[in-house]
Amino acid sequence: MDKRKFTENGEILAILQDLEEQIRDKKFSDIIDKNNYQYVDLVQEGGGVLGIALVGYVYILEQVGIRFLSLAGTSAGSINTILMAAAGTCDMKKSEWILDCLCNKNLYDFVDGDRDAKEFIDALLSDAGNLKLVLKGCQVVDNFKDDLGLNPGNNFHQWMTNLLSQKGIKNYADLKALRKKGISEKNQLYRVIGPKPEDVEDYNREDHWSNLAIIAADITTESKIVFPKMIDLFYSNPDVQNPADFVRASMSIPLFFIPFKIKNIPTGVEAWKRWNEETCLRTSVPAEVMFMDGGIISNFPIDIFHENNNVPASPTFGIKLGYDKNEINTNEKISNVISSLFDTARYGYDSEFLRKNPDFKNLIGYIDTASHNWLNFGLTDDAKIDLFIRGAQKAAEFLTRFNWEEYKKIRKAKSDYYKSV
Repeated sequence: MDKRKFTENGEILAILQDLEEQIRDKKFSDIIDKNNYQYVDLVQEGGGVLGIALVGYVYILEQVGIRFLSLAGTSAGSINTILMAAAGTCDMKKSEWILDCLCNKNLYDFVDGDRDAKEFIDALLSDAGNLKLVLKGCQVVDNFKDDLGLNPGNNFHQWMTNLLSQKGIKNYADLKALRKKGISEKNQLYRVIGPKPEDVEDYNREDHWSNLAIIAADITTESKIVFPKMIDLFYSNPDVQNPADFVRASMSIPLFFIPFKIKNIPTGVEAWKRWNEETCLRTSVPAEVMFMDGGIISNFPIDIFHENNNVPASPTFGIKLGYDKNEINTNEKISNVISSLFDTARYGYDSEFLRKNPDFKNLIGYIDTASHNWLNFGLTDDAKIDLFIRGAQKAAEFLTRFNWEEYKKIRKAKSDYYKSV
């Protein structure tokens, strides 16, 4: 499918035309460059194939001149995050290339298990009755017993490896070098410090634009893992590792994908000290670690760049795939019970942070994904376009309502409070 079916869709063009008038000269950040692009941090929620809506949201932000410094995401959000990080320097547009990648990929390829696994998944997604699900489930008992999942995830890992390679990212050292580079040569970041055009100062915080956070759940030591920050826990030579590993670990949907494994974990006294410091591990370092979807522990890591005690130079925008807890599960069908177990785990940590830090709700766009199923890897082209448009619509709504100056006042009051206690 041609990406122009997304970017030249009439609804997308109308959104951009309306925004041109509504947000002309509007401020979203104090970090700018010589092209007058405005820079923010970005956190993207997980949600399976619904991640296409994230691309639509980011596309609109980029089209109005917003660019991205630190990036974070979980599961589907981690896919968009790693591709944005690898696609080029911070001042470059990323979403059209990502859209190109998705247009040229049949998502059902990710269902790379055996025939029994595929038949069970098809029955699960076709709203089959409990009897049929049980019968199909009996055929995949060995998959769960022996492999702890239905699909190896090899197709996804190879796809991600190929995409990173297109951008010259063969290993973590390549990705790290690109992130440290920050913006393109002959460009410069500035921080606005006053109302006049000349009221700016150089902004060269490498640690800001190089931050990258992909969340995975280590079920061996029961730990929340942030890649690449914690990469040295798992590899003796991190620089030669494939960054596709980070995303494969993060998107390992329980039971749907076989857990991602890392073997030959570094051991010894110093290794144990790092593990103890990062994860509070008190027993011996394991020889092998298994990862499941980061969404079971933090599906929307909006807290990852958070500092209570200052006013940020740029905001942390967050994109959520719908509202949490907007309906009660009264359906006792096994597929709904499994889904609710997963949702109960993934909503807890992030919801608690937002409850304690309500100011962050000013930074979040909530995409209405309608009845699209987050596990439907057989999405039609029309469904993909619809999700993209839904993301774009919510981005436009967010940009229209967001008030950077008012948000800074909220953060100033919060900072003053924390400094006083």
